[in-house]
Amino acid sequence: MNRLKKDTWCTLKLAFPIIIENTLQTLLGTTDTYFAGQLTDTAIAGINITNIIMNIFIAFFTAVSIGTTAIVTRSYGKKNYEKTNKSMVQSIIIGFWLGLTIGIICFIFYKQFLMVSKTPKTIIEYATPYYFVVAIPSIFLCLQLILSSCLRAVKDTKTPMYITGLSNILNILLDTLFIHLGYGVLGLALATTLSRIIGMLLLFYKLQRHDTNIKFCKKDFVADKKLIKTILTIGIPAGAEKLIMRIGQLLYNNMIISISVTAYAAHNIAGTIESYSYIPAMGFGLAASTLVGTSLGEQKIEDAKKYTYISYLLSAICMIIIGAVFYIFAKPLASLFTTTKETQLFVASVLRIIAFFQPFSALVQVMTNSLQGAGDTKFPMYSTLIGIWGIRLGIGYLLAIPFRLGLKGVWYAYAFDLVIRGLILLIRFYNGKWEEIIISVDKK
Repeated sequence: MNRLKKDTWCTLKLAFPIIIENTLQTLLGTTDTYFAGQLTDTAIAGINITNIIMNIFIAFFTAVSIGTTAIVTRSYGKKNYEKTNKSMVQSIIIGFWLGLTIGIICFIFYKQFLMVSKTPKTIIEYATPYYFVVAIPSIFLCLQLILSSCLRAVKDTKTPMYITGLSNILNILLDTLFIHLGYGVLGLALATTLSRIIGMLLLFYKLQRHDTNIKFCKKDFVADKKLIKTILTIGIPAGAEKLIMRIGQLLYNNMIISISVTAYAAHNIAGTIESYSYIPAMGFGLAASTLVGTSLGEQKIEDAKKYTYISYLLSAICMIIIGAVFYIFAKPLASLFTTTKETQLFVASVLRIIAFFQPFSALVQVMTNSLQGAGDTKFPMYSTLIGIWGIRLGIGYLLAIPFRLGLKGVWYAYAFDLVIRGLILLIRFYNGKWEEIIISVDKK
């Protein structure tokens, strides 16, 4: 019992700062939207265009982050600090060149990206300055994500939380200043990018001074092709999984638009409300990823399993509570976002559907992260492909259009996807195939 309490506390200690960090990230993401709303509705639309584009590129940054976590946790668990430092350095090198490349692509093809959805010229006028200042210097966001992953991989989840908090405060102060000075959308973009630059520099500074075992200097920044290949081999399927999800969501949204404008508005509102339920699941999922990786590095497979199940149980408890809130307060929550009665009814009805499936949402998140932490990144990618493209899009279309269930049909398909994907991932974890995965640090 004492060991169980200790393991539970260890999980909570890692997860809680991540939950706070994710909450702060969510608030940071809404800050520019709020201040843009003080300008015009068109300004909000302009910022949203850039955010949609950036969400696609974040899938590539995530690939490096997950590859980093899998390798750094394993070497840190083995107390192979030389390999830990080397893996971090290689991840930073990849992040630098990836961020730079994405920035160049964003610069060269900016017209094509901004016009991809046949965006009206009035929105383009607002989107262009924001895009140039936020999307082109995406190297800072890329490095920020990778440096945070490095710190979490060595069981430091507090530093990213504190730095995210500081970035959030700085972003709000700069937003207020630039809006007051009359910079408009350009000012909001400058605030976002400057806060990211400072956040990245602080993360790099703290990583170098984490403890006596984590040390690297200029001479260490030499590319190791073999290690870079290992990071990318593990990370690319994880990035592909995010990309599959993003593209699937775009097609999913197009299908909902075809139902009705009211249904689309209700779907977006319900999605915004439900997104807050992901925060604890992501926190416990990332904690599980770190604990699984370090446990495998220590060659303690049973500990890896135990931490995963503890993470799921804690996450499920949080999600059940959130589900109860969704069900009981569905109408009041809907009324916070819209005054239209018909839209409120749509939002309330789908929130009450998904309320019962929150434990499965936790299952998907925790099992995905645990498998990725073990280096098993391909299986979650395949399960996402089946879930998003086969169930959400395929069955969602059948229920919504031919069976005339409309928006409810779409959300029934979403719930079914969570159940099937959660069970598939649980079976994969339970059968132990991930235990057989050997990465570079295991060979030495």
